[in-house]
Amino acid sequence: MTNKLHTVLYVGVTSDIISRTWEHKNNKYPRSFTSRYKCNKLVYYTFHSHIEEAIATEKLIKGNSREYKKQLVHSMNPEWKDLYDELTKE
Repeated sequence: MTNKLHTVLYVGVTSDIISRTWEHKNNKYPRSFTSRYKCNKLVYYTFHSHIEEAIATEKLIKGNSREYKKQLVHSMNPEWKDLYDELTKE
């Protein structure tokens, strides 16, 4: 998740990406990091079969540099468009 100007990057794990992204977009938790920094744009995601894999990926991404994270987003989403609508089509 990122904000409008892409100055903040947030990485997290969820078992329900559509609901969790909706919560970020609608500031369900107003004191959370994503609400405070207006991270309401989904620009990257990946799916895993097991939660342990998802957590390992989260730790890998969080442990890397901002440049790594930007390259990761760019590899999937070069225009940094909000991917939420793509997930909710169907």
